[in-house]
Amino acid sequence: MRLLKIIGKRFSRNRLSVIGAVTVLLLITISLLAPFIAPYDPTAIDVRHTLSPPSKTHLLGTDELGRDLLSRIIWGSRVSLKVGFVAVGIAIVIGIIIGAIAGFYGGKVDAILMRFVDIMLAFPTFFLILAVISILEPNIFTIMAVIGITSWMDVARLVRAEFLSLKERDFVGAARAVGVSDTRLIFRHILPNALSPVFVAATFGVAGAILIESGLSFLGLGVQPPDPSWGNILTSGKDNIEVAWWLSLYPGLAILITVLSYNLVGEGLRDALDPRIWEAERR
Repeated sequence: MRLLKIIGKRFSRNRLSVIGAVTVLLLITISLLAPFIAPYDPTAIDVRHTLSPPSKTHLLGTDELGRDLLSRIIWGSRVSLKVGFVAVGIAIVIGIIIGAIAGFYGGKVDAILMRFVDIMLAFPTFFLILAVISILEPNIFTIMAVIGITSWMDVARLVRAEFLSLKERDFVGAARAVGVSDTRLIFRHILPNALSPVFVAATFGVAGAILIESGLSFLGLGVQPPDPSWGNILTSGKDNIEVAWWLSLYPGLAILITVLSYNLVGEGLRDALDPRIWEAERR
C-alpha cells in the first residue's frame, strides 16, 4: 500500500497525465452508460433529417441516413475501448509468456524465441493485420484477436529484459536453494517484479489498438454498418465532406482525445514507475 501511495503521489505531479487519467475514466464511464445517456438509437434511420447540421434536436448533427451523430459516437466509444482493452490483454498474455520463458531459460531457448520475435517485427503490423482481416470475416471479435496476436512483440522484449536482470538477484537464488519449481519461480517470484514496464506498454497499446481499429473500420475492414464505430463514421464523413463537415470533425476529435489521453497516462506511469528517477530524487 505504501508503494502504491508513492507511485500515486509521483503520478499526480504530472498535471497532463492526471488530466489524461480523468479523461480516460470519463470515456470509460460514457461507454458503460451508453444505453442510458445516448439520446437516440444509434441505428435508427430518419429520412426527414438526413445530413442535418448540429442543432437543439441533434446536438452533433446527423449522417446521410438521418442517424444521430452524438448517439453513434457514444456507442462507438464502447467498440473502440472494448477493442483496445481486449486486444491489449491478448498481447500482454502472449508477450509475458514468451518473454518470461526466453529471459528465464536463456541460451538456445532465448535465441529461438527472440529470432521469432524479430521475424514478427519485420512485418509491418498494420499491413499484416490488413492481410489477415481480408481473409477472415471482418467483425469485432476477429479484429480484437488479430490486433492482439500481432502486437505482443514489444511486451515480450520488455519482459525478457526484466527477467534477464531479475533472475540474477539473491531472492531468486534463495528460492532455487529451497527447491522452488521453475513455474512457481517465474510466475510467483520474478514476474510480479517485472510488471512495471508492462503496465506502461499496455497503456500505450490501448491507444495504438484504438487507432488500428479506427483505421480498419475506415477502410471497411473493421466494424460493419449499421453498428457504429468511430472509423466507419469517418468513412461517412469522407463521402460527405463538402456538405457535412460535422461527420468528420466530431469522430476525429473523439479519436484524438482518446488516444492523446491514453498516451498522457502512459507518460505519467512511465515516470512514476521509473527506478532511475526514484534514485535521482533520493540524491
